[in-house]
Amino acid sequence: MSEPKVTIADVAREAGVSKGLVSFALNDRPGVSAVSRVRILEIAERLGWTPSLRARSLSTRRSFALGLVIARDPEVLGSDPFFPSFIAGVETVLAPQGLALVLSVVPDEKTEMRTYRSLVSDGRVDGVFLSDLRHNDPRIPLLQELGLPAVTLGRPDTESPFPCISVDDTPGVAETVRYLVSLGHRRIAHVAGSPALLHGSRRRAAFDTALLEAGLPAGQSIETDFSVAAGADAARRLLTQDSPPTAIVFANDPMAIAGLGVAHELGLRVPDDVSITGFDDIDFTRYVYPALTTVRTAPSDWGRAAGRTLLDLMALGTAPDVDLPAGRLVIRGSAGTPLRP
Repeated sequence: MSEPKVTIADVAREAGVSKGLVSFALNDRPGVSAVSRVRILEIAERLGWTPSLRARSLSTRRSFALGLVIARDPEVLGSDPFFPSFIAGVETVLAPQGLALVLSVVPDEKTEMRTYRSLVSDGRVDGVFLSDLRHNDPRIPLLQELGLPAVTLGRPDTESPFPCISVDDTPGVAETVRYLVSLGHRRIAHVAGSPALLHGSRRRAAFDTALLEAGLPAGQSIETDFSVAAGADAARRLLTQDSPPTAIVFANDPMAIAGLGVAHELGLRVPDDVSITGFDDIDFTRYVYPALTTVRTAPSDWGRAAGRTLLDLMALGTAPDVDLPAGRLVIRGSAGTPLRP
């Protein structure tokens, strides 16, 4: 059996004082002499006392938890390692502070809005991370109305009172296109994310602009929901055309890896017959064959920066925006000179 948890009553008994005085000392409240406070803290440490999260919540009216609500199909989310890496970064900041992360995966935006209201009315979180920003995002005024501190992952396209953690993904897409053009590619396609999401439309615009600047005609673009299945379907549609592209730029790594599989299934050689690139540089991109050329964005760094910024916002009432280094191209074996220009 495990040892019983040391309580404030145990500390008070050992110190020969009241439980109220121990509570005041442990919570750094006035009314306790410096000598008594030091003595009580030393006894608490010697006995192995640790604070009760439930008691702290009741006394401070805080939940000691932060929230992340994601409106995506759970199967789509499960195939994308971006969020696990982001959450790992957040946890490195929250765990040492004794804070928890409350994750809610919901099927649609309507349910997402209800979830935010429920989190506030139930007192379950003290702040939230706002991901997958949309055009004129309705969640920003909602969180403002609810009085819930928030950090946005990306810079909104509308006025926002909240600090943002942003990574400019356009240079990475443009660098990818320029690299493919330098290899001799002229028919370059793009498997894009949802245009409803700011980062989806932003990457699509960066792709189109890079082709224009290279003096090439507009490339084919297929919009998806960022899922592996959608990436595979888009790759099959592109590669079975009469004049297929010699290179495909995917908006994330899971879709690009699915595209690699489809190319192999169709008997195509990568990169001789078709070059394939991704975005995010998730861990296993270097272990597929051939290893994936992609854009590195370090999701765990996003998580750490977002966690620190949200804690600062809640403690100080304000926090600055954080601009992380722009994504950069990581060249591996999946992109090369086309065999048939």
